[in-house]
Amino acid sequence: MTTANTLTTEATGTTLRASPAPSAAPEAPAPATAAAQPALSLRLATGLIGMLLASLLAIVNEQVTALAMTDIRGALSIGHDDGSWLTVLFEAANVATMIFAPWFGITFTLKRFTLAAVAASMLFGLLCPFAPNLSTFYVLRVLQGIAGGCLPPMLIIVALRYLPPKIKLYGLAGYALTATFGPTIGTPLAALWTEYVSWKMTFWQIVPLGLISCAAIQYGLPQDPMKLERFRSFNWAGLLTGFPAVAMLVMGLLQGDRLDWLNSTFICVMLAGGALLFALFLINEWYHPLPFFKLQLLYRRNFSHGLSTLVGAVMLLVGVAVIPAQFLARVHTYRPLQTAPLALLVALPLLITLPLTAALLNIRRVDSRWVMAFGLSLIATTCFLGSFMTSEWIRENFYWLQSLQIVAQPMVILAILMGVTTGLPPTEGPFASAMFNSLKAFTGVAATALIDGLGTTREHFHSSVLVDHLGNNALIANQSIDSTHGLGELAHRIHEQAVVLTSADLYRVMAVIAIAVLLLVPVLPVRIYPPWSTPPSTR
Repeated sequence: MTTANTLTTEATGTTLRASPAPSAAPEAPAPATAAAQPALSLRLATGLIGMLLASLLAIVNEQVTALAMTDIRGALSIGHDDGSWLTVLFEAANVATMIFAPWFGITFTLKRFTLAAVAASMLFGLLCPFAPNLSTFYVLRVLQGIAGGCLPPMLIIVALRYLPPKIKLYGLAGYALTATFGPTIGTPLAALWTEYVSWKMTFWQIVPLGLISCAAIQYGLPQDPMKLERFRSFNWAGLLTGFPAVAMLVMGLLQGDRLDWLNSTFICVMLAGGALLFALFLINEWYHPLPFFKLQLLYRRNFSHGLSTLVGAVMLLVGVAVIPAQFLARVHTYRPLQTAPLALLVALPLLITLPLTAALLNIRRVDSRWVMAFGLSLIATTCFLGSFMTSEWIRENFYWLQSLQIVAQPMVILAILMGVTTGLPPTEGPFASAMFNSLKAFTGVAATALIDGLGTTREHFHSSVLVDHLGNNALIANQSIDSTHGLGELAHRIHEQAVVLTSADLYRVMAVIAIAVLLLVPVLPVRIYPPWSTPPSTR
């Protein structure tokens, strides 16, 4: 009770005092009772839907602008190197903001803070195409990244606070849309705007959705009083170390492949400096009376397992989406328009499989650990089969592989969310949301850096081996040159085969990650039950 009371006062800001490091929490804590939660009226449901739309808005905006960046750079005559910062600066601001957004959301109230963040996202999106110069464009992208980073963390907080136990898993299924449906639908939208409308729509698309979400939030969510007194104990040390730490790490990871990693002084400074500042941030968070990260939550066995599994799951979700898209673009010169059907194959059925998976996990007899294990097995199977790809593979060859993701992704993500949030009182929601969302976003950046860096390394390796092999067979080389009318065609064939081998290698890496995460399932988490169900030990 002491720990719970301390967390309650820290979350509400009524009493500000440090709490000693708690002892290990029960491994299967009883869920929070529904007594403190209001009934889910139609009005409140409307507000929750508005929060979901706001979170989707942030994810879709991030994905679409990243995928359409080639067209944006071309329209504005921006070079590749300069244009890469348009994505990097946005991501750095976006990920770093997620750590601190829940604190400000509680302080200014969820309703006011979310409405302000949505309005800012729309405003900066409207202004981006009219930037008079590149420097102004950079500033607008940073500001839009900050505004967008405020939105996804709010969804977990309101879900824990307002959803009754019987339907809490369905609310978490809505949050899972931001990790599965949101990123996947980015490709079709990017193709739609760049091919048929205008590149400017990649920024303006968020306006209609933003207006709808604002109206729903304004109508549906109750208005809490602001807690401005929390600023008297504001965690300045955490902000001044955590924000630059994460931003530096994100910039170092996303620019590492372009600048040749540790051979670049800039990358060394970003990674080393960011790691040092982040270590200082974590030390500060452990002892601060009003932290952004409540590191003591890691004592909860399922919470720790959820975060560790989240790292592997996000890497897998990024990998199974990026690898086929990159292969089709580099080998068969597919644009987003040609890749869109592959993305839609996964995105649209998720609208059905996510609630169905929530219904499955809401059954008391179903063990979420084995649901997660089955989902991870399907992802590992996808990656293993994808490693047998050849240069003849086209979009249709990936359909049967990607179709496994329709079932696998909801099983993994919802099981993780169930493990992280079960037994977590609403007062701990802001801490859990900050840790969960920032780790999810940062892992997405790390997965992109891993695919880019490892892909470049393996492609160079395979190119060298192929060239050496060809050079050691002079007769074959001469015949190849004669039959293809020049060295250019031979170089193209070597490059194509190197890309195929690299893509197969990346699939194998993803399969290893899936198996590693799968091996944690029978070891780390303990049996949990649906939020409405009382564990046997407390019955």
